[in-house]
Amino acid sequence: MNQTTKLSTKGQVVLPKSLRVSHRWKPGTEFIIQERDEGILLKPKTGSASRTWESIIGCLPHAGSRKSVREMDEAVAAEARSRK
Repeated sequence: MNQTTKLSTKGQVVLPKSLRVSHRWKPGTEFIIQERDEGILLKPKTGSASRTWESIIGCLPHAGSRKSVREMDEAVAAEARSRK
């Protein structure tokens, strides 16, 4: 299916709604742009390439009391010592 779009004066290209819906691309979706001999290729960033610490911190449930940074540092150091 071929569709047409235009480049705006700000350098923006609007992707047709039918493509955005069928690919489930939401506002803010990031794309990797690859230059090719025949033009350009837009590929949505997926997997770990698009994840940041800020986007995953707190996404898993935790049972038990909260730990301080000091307690976490001590636990990491103890585990490191046990692996030597």
